[in-house]
Amino acid sequence: MKNTLIIGATPNPTRYAYKAANMLKAKGHSIINVGIKSGTVAGVEIEGAEEIHTDIHTITLYIGPGLQQQYYDYILKTNPKRVIFNPGTENYELKALLRKNAIEPMEACTLVMLATGQY
Repeated sequence: MKNTLIIGATPNPTRYAYKAANMLKAKGHSIINVGIKSGTVAGVEIEGAEEIHTDIHTITLYIGPGLQQQYYDYILKTNPKRVIFNPGTENYELKALLRKNAIEPMEACTLVMLATGQY
């Protein structure tokens, strides 16, 4: 199972980040929710990007490129194996930065990956 950090977590059940958090938990993955909204998703509190988690396999992004820059240092310090750019989050600057730091960037959909066993 892959420890997964969700950037853009939200308690809004109509959002894909919410659906991904629940599906990740249902498939047995541990999650950390990071976002600006307060609340709980899939039984896990949403936290700010203050605490660095060093045991993360995957970060999955649910915020657009315009908001990502403020998370660059946080992502690099977390040092995941990969970062999934869900549809609408593609960012070539961040991808280049990840590659430079030996972190795999992936353009994919976390929900599809989970549903098809590719996660």
